[in-house]
Amino acid sequence: MRFAPSFLEELKARLPVSEVVRRRMKLTKAGREWRGLSPFTSEKTPSFFVNDQKMAWFDFSSGRNGNIFDFLIATEGLSFPEAVERLAADAGLPLPKVSAEAEEQEKQRAGLQEVLEFAARFFEDALRREGGAKGRAYLAGRGLSAETQKRFRLGYAPGDKFALRDALAAKGASSEVMVEAGLLIGGEDIAVPYDRFRDRVMFPICDRSGRVVAFGGRALEKDVQAKYLNSPETPLFHKGGLLYNHHNARQAAHEKGTVIAVEGYVDVIAMSVAGFPHTVAPLGTALTEAQCQLLWKMAEEPVLCFDGDRAGRKAAYRAVDIALPLIGPERSLRFALLPEGQDPDDLARSGGAAAIEEVLGQALPLVDLIWLRETEGEALATPERRAGLERRLAELCGAIQDETLRRYYAADFRDRLARLFGQAFAQAPGQARQRPSGGAFFSPQREGSGFPRRGAGSSAAAPSYLAAPPRIGLGLAQSRLLRPNASSTSGREAIIMLILLNHPGLLESYGEALAELDLTSSDAVALREKLLDLWGHGALPDHAALNAELERSGLGVHRRRLEGQKAHANLWIISPEAADPDAEEALKQALALHRKMRALNRELKSAEAALAQDGSETNLARLIDIQEQLTALAGMEAAVEGFGAASGRASGSL
Repeated sequence: MRFAPSFLEELKARLPVSEVVRRRMKLTKAGREWRGLSPFTSEKTPSFFVNDQKMAWFDFSSGRNGNIFDFLIATEGLSFPEAVERLAADAGLPLPKVSAEAEEQEKQRAGLQEVLEFAARFFEDALRREGGAKGRAYLAGRGLSAETQKRFRLGYAPGDKFALRDALAAKGASSEVMVEAGLLIGGEDIAVPYDRFRDRVMFPICDRSGRVVAFGGRALEKDVQAKYLNSPETPLFHKGGLLYNHHNARQAAHEKGTVIAVEGYVDVIAMSVAGFPHTVAPLGTALTEAQCQLLWKMAEEPVLCFDGDRAGRKAAYRAVDIALPLIGPERSLRFALLPEGQDPDDLARSGGAAAIEEVLGQALPLVDLIWLRETEGEALATPERRAGLERRLAELCGAIQDETLRRYYAADFRDRLARLFGQAFAQAPGQARQRPSGGAFFSPQREGSGFPRRGAGSSAAAPSYLAAPPRIGLGLAQSRLLRPNASSTSGREAIIMLILLNHPGLLESYGEALAELDLTSSDAVALREKLLDLWGHGALPDHAALNAELERSGLGVHRRRLEGQKAHANLWIISPEAADPDAEEALKQALALHRKMRALNRELKSAEAALAQDGSETNLARLIDIQEQLTALAGMEAAVEGFGAASGRASGSL
């Protein structure tokens, strides 16, 4: 039976060699490798080594080596198809069906691969020709030499609308294949497909084996909608499951014992040139679970080195939430925080390897970044705010799946809270600690006052936190109260989406806010994905063209369902006729109210759980207060002075 190369590569990516070998023989960790006694010869000193980064095993006593398939064939006498079947079952992958259709799909993948390789060579040649002078000037301005450009296969996409198409057509590639590879933009309403990338510096994106599967393009003109443009999702390219420079960084990461993740293509290249070839980057998106797993295959504790600005901080904080459910013993993250306003490229050019080493040497463990996020910029002068901090930390601990690690995180946060707030938060003698999943780390013994019981010889002085409220640094963490909660559904989701559908130009300013918004409506989610795809590729149409595109792609039904909701059927401000300034004002209100409502519902769940555990008056009062806030918010009309002036109306509301 013949197996497609893509299927075999997926099996090797899913199953570390050490995991397969350990089922047959004992292995012990030896630095960045595993070692054990040879299964092929009789020996007392281990000479069998496994390297997960290289996806290979080596037996120096017998001179044999290979991959996971070779190991089963050599140790269990299986045939190659039997080894593949066994490993596919272990990986949870169904065996591909032998059919003419499957063979045709594999041929199609090979065809796409060939076209993408042709495109990479075309872009490389275009950069070196006379027409590529603008691209060369940009790269030289970023400090990237001709040698570096060649090493990373950088290129230039000419401004001509059909330059790439005509060059590939001359090699026999069809427009249909080029469209499917993400190189051309086509569709039923486009009579002649045209080049997706024009007048851009081109960065080829490779899979783990070094084969070109997509491109990233950096615009050279300032007025272009999307400064960076990636290939769309294709049969070969899934941006959430790949890392830029992964194929080059694997060996270097093995040798260095760590891997560094930065934000951009140029950052990766600058870091590599500065002496840090074990550097990779996500592909224009927040770090995904799949990308975390790829990083952990290269190193136990990758370092995330994001830009020293607000967006960089947000990216680091989002990575925390992605990683928490996935971490475990010998699998975590560290965070290198760059100076304000700098990115890795700036740091490499201004300070060189020494400056980078200094920043990496000060990388924070994951637990420290969580503490920083939850305390920086928070005013913790009242018991309520301190209780909120304690509860948030407990909820974060609850996201950790590994029980032992969860216990250690809870203990660490208890110690930090005690040091921050003093004796009032210290555990009473002999008191049993609660599990963090209950929403609190401490459960003081209560008397009538609700404060921890004092011993007979203790001072009658007021608790220290009342005398000296702690002061936390400014401006890094945002209030948790404004974070959305997935437990609440609101018609405001429809309002938000309809405003953007009828005024798509607002996505230029609110695309990131839409991407981060927590939505529960399947209609809203489907439409959001379409809008973000158009926004990300700099292809935002006007209202009429957008509606036509939604109908063409089968999404019109979702739009009509949102429009049919009675809650806002007569709300003029969401209509296409409303002036953009008024629509934008309404959008800002809707976003703020939606986030607040979701946050209060999250607070409500926590309060209900606290009251179920401890029916105190304090917990009851907190629950009632949140319910009152929700009632007030549900009936609130967000009136704005002068609202509607741009549309010829005196006032309006949500």
